[in-house]
Formats: sequence, structure tokens, C-alpha cells
Amino acid sequence: MDIKRTILWVIFSLAVVLLFDNWQRANGHQSMFFPTPQTATTTAAAPGSTPAGDVPNSASATAAAGSQAAPATGAASQAPASEKIVISTDLLRATIDTDGAIVTKLELLGQKDHDGNPMVLFDRSVERTYLARSGLIGGDFPNHTTVFTASAGPRDLGTGNDVSITLTADKGGAKLAKTYVFKRGSYVIDTRFDVTNDGAAPINPTLYLELARDGGAVEHSRFYSTFTGPAVYTDGDKFHKITFADIDKGKAQVPAPTDSGWVAMVQHYFASAWIPANNVKREYYVNRVDTNFYRIGIQEPLGTVAPGASVSATARLFAGPQQARMLEAITPGLDLVKDYGWLTIVAKPLFWLLEKIHGLLGNWGWSIVALTVLIKLVFFPLSATSYRSMAKMKDLQPRMTAIRERHKGDPQKMNQEMMTLYRTEKVNPLGGCLPIVIQIPVFMALYWALLSSVEMRGAPWIGWVHDLSTPDPFYILPVLMAVSMFVQTKLNPTPPDPVQAKVMMFMPIAFSVMFFFFPAGLVLYWVVNNCLSIAQQWSINRMLGTNKKTAPAK
Repeated sequence: MDIKRTILWVIFSLAVVLLFDNWQRANGHQSMFFPTPQTATTTAAAPGSTPAGDVPNSASATAAAGSQAAPATGAASQAPASEKIVISTDLLRATIDTDGAIVTKLELLGQKDHDGNPMVLFDRSVERTYLARSGLIGGDFPNHTTVFTASAGPRDLGTGNDVSITLTADKGGAKLAKTYVFKRGSYVIDTRFDVTNDGAAPINPTLYLELARDGGAVEHSRFYSTFTGPAVYTDGDKFHKITFADIDKGKAQVPAPTDSGWVAMVQHYFASAWIPANNVKREYYVNRVDTNFYRIGIQEPLGTVAPGASVSATARLFAGPQQARMLEAITPGLDLVKDYGWLTIVAKPLFWLLEKIHGLLGNWGWSIVALTVLIKLVFFPLSATSYRSMAKMKDLQPRMTAIRERHKGDPQKMNQEMMTLYRTEKVNPLGGCLPIVIQIPVFMALYWALLSSVEMRGAPWIGWVHDLSTPDPFYILPVLMAVSMFVQTKLNPTPPDPVQAKVMMFMPIAFSVMFFFFPAGLVLYWVVNNCLSIAQQWSINRMLGTNKKTAPAK
């Protein structure tokens, strides 16, 4: 039965790793074991460029996922030179290009990159293209390729609570005024679109709001990865993600026209979303604009506008960190962009508790330690049952070895004597496995809660650990984890087969090498959990006298 238990643990460990790898591949990321061919990039659009003719058509045409965007009709009139305007708040620094009246760079001042500079979300540079775009279709109207004229006024908050800028353009009989309002303490940018028909005939413009970005991964690790790509939410269809691979294959689907919902671009720790006003008819679309360049958007028909008449629409543009409480307050379902993995129902309450602990301790590292201790206390009875069973099995090890030696040529007789021994000593050979298996979903949920939480980003613990979201710079925690796993194997019954014993000795080394590349916060959680398990198992072994010399087998 020791062999069976060892095999069970090996199979379970492999299953967890393979399930994790399969989850990554299902979310469009590279496998840890089966490398995928790199997509040809010889014809890829250069990062930072805007492919010609990428103004969307009507949603009925663009909703066909994977289809190539058709060029917009109509020739642009001679336009003035564009300029870049910088708007600053306490949380954001936005660079608005009058060419398209779009934010071409958005810096999150409260979030730092690995070089200590403000995190850049929206960007149009040689490294990345990630933009929130808007405009009018339904005619040769102003869109995100039209040069606008910016209004005069303040470019920062000053002593106020908001700062706004209006950009206008007149084209094809339609005058479009885009107004951005930046607010103190907010990652939400209020937008207003005023359309005036200054022509001689009625027009039927449609407002489009889209998020466009390249398909490159961000903050990628070889041993873990989270989803990067578009997402959509409606009251009817709820939340679902769309992989770049599905867009390329033409398999991506968007909700039917409705009067609710929003679209988003999601990456590890951060997201952006266009959120139109409630109860306004809208259509969704998603497609590939060019090689390795994708978009998801909303189209909102504005109806017929008579000559001299005007119509307005409003929307909110969120761009910031995936802080769960903040996302919940912005709009229904937006908190779902934070990816807790397949155990969301367990992970969300765990992170809620972690937040409460952090409110008391003020340090995310010590909060992880405290939460791990609390979880261990909750599962103490189950763990105790498991460790008692393993301790008894270790105590019986010499007698079990003697039975194997006596009947190594007669497996049936050996199994009969083993079962007799278990009944006599009242030991369940699988009693140590089931309690541990029951706890696995909770520990996996906490793993994903820590992995997905932007609060860990840049959060220090003690001494050498300055950022819980990055690997331990001196590999102290992974080494401690290897030591703790080694001690655990010594406290467990030794497998009778030398090959199995070597496998069990090798596992701590293999896992610690993998955890060299994991965020320090995750490794801290595992180290604390292992240390608590060692303390509990050692105390139970001592209580049962397992550490004493066992009497020779008869």
C-alpha cells in the first residue's frame, strides 16, 4: 500500500501540473512542456503604427471575428498638423494626440514598472501598440484618423477635482466634439461625444468605441502566465474572454445587440474598458485589424440627425489596475477581469479575508503569513487525521517490510497479511491521502488569488523581498521551500522501493527549481504552509511515539 500511496502522490502532482499547463494553453499562452510554433512576423504591422484603413465598418460586417478590416471609404481633406497634449492628475498622466483625438500614452503614476518608472498602459511606441479609439462611421465623418483641434485650458488638476479637454473636427457634414474629463483619485475618464449636422442633408452617424492592441504578451514568466486579450460583458451573456488565437481562427463570438454591457482589454494586473451609458442600444464587434493587431469594440447608432441639429452620447473609459473593490464600484461585472482561475468561488472570499488582514497589519507579506496560519487552523482536524495515519504507517514500516520479505514470491499472501496487519492496528493505508486532497482546492485558490492580485505588485515584505510579485532576487525563499519539502519527506513513511525513495527525494529539488521563477508572494505562502505542516506532523509523531525506536518485527 506504500507503493500505491506513492504512486497516488506522483499521479496527483503530475495531474496538478498538467491541469495548470492545460489552463494556460486554454487561455492562449504557451505550454510549459509543448512549445508552440512562433507566428510568422515577416508581414506583421510595426508596433506603434496604425494600419491603413482600420476604421471599423458597421457591426454587421466587423462582428465576423477574424475577418480583415476593410478600408473606410472617402478621402480625407487637408488637415492641420497634429500636436500632443499632456493631461496630468494624481493618478494618471495622459498624452492626447490631436491626430484622432486619442490617448496615445497613459501612465499610471501610482504603479511602477520594474525600472521604477510609472507603468505605461496605453502606448503607441516601437515596443507596443495599445489604444482606446473612438469616432463616427456611417459616412465620411470624423474618426480616429482625423486631425482634431484642441480647446485651450488647464492641463492638470491644480487645486480642483477635475480637468477636461475638448477636441473638435468637422468632416463630411458632421462636426464631432470629443470631451475627456479626468478626475482626482480616479482611473475612470468620463467622455462625451457631441455630434452636430452642419450640412444640408440628414445624416445617420454611428459612434464606435474600441480598444486595439498588439498580441504581444506582457510581464511573461516561463513557468506561469495569465490571460491577455479582449473580453466582453452583457447582462444577458455575462462575462467571457476572447483569445487572440480564436480571433485568428475566426472562432471568436460576441453578444447579440443589446442595451447593456462593456468591452475590455485584459492583461496581468491591469485592464481597460469602454463602458457606454446604460439602456442605450449597442452592437459588439471583434476582429484582427492586421497581423498581430486586434480590436474589440462597441457601435452605438445615434439615429438620424437633421441639418443644424445635434445629438450627444456619453461613455466612461476605465484604464488602471485590477483592484477588485474599485472595479466592483465602477460597473457590474467589471471585477471579473481579475482572473482568479477556475476556483473563483473559493479564491474571491480568500482574497477578501486577505484584504481585511492587510487592513490590520499593513504589510502584504505578513498578511499572507497570517492568512496561511488561519487556513491551517481551519484544516487542523483534517490535517491531524492525515498526519496520524502517516505516523502510524511509519511506525508499522519495519513489520510491513518483514511481511514483504517473507512473501515476496506470493503477492496474494503478502496482501492478505498486510490487510490483517492494518485491521489489527486499526490503520487505514489511504487515510493520509483523503484529508490532504480535500484541502487542495483551497490552497490552489489561494495560489491564484495571490497570482492575480495587483496589490502584490511592488509590495515589500521584509529585508531582501522588495516586491512580492517578482521572484526572490536571492532565491532564499525557494531554497527554504526545498528544505521544508525535504524535511516533510523525512517525516513521512519511507517507500520500501529504493527507486521510489529516490523519486521522493528528488521532488523537493524539482519543485524548488520551478519556484525560482515564481513571484515571491506565492513562494512565501508555500514556505509558511510547509513549515506549519512540518510542525504539526512532528508534534503528532512525537505524541504517538513514532520517533522512538520501533520494536523489531516478528
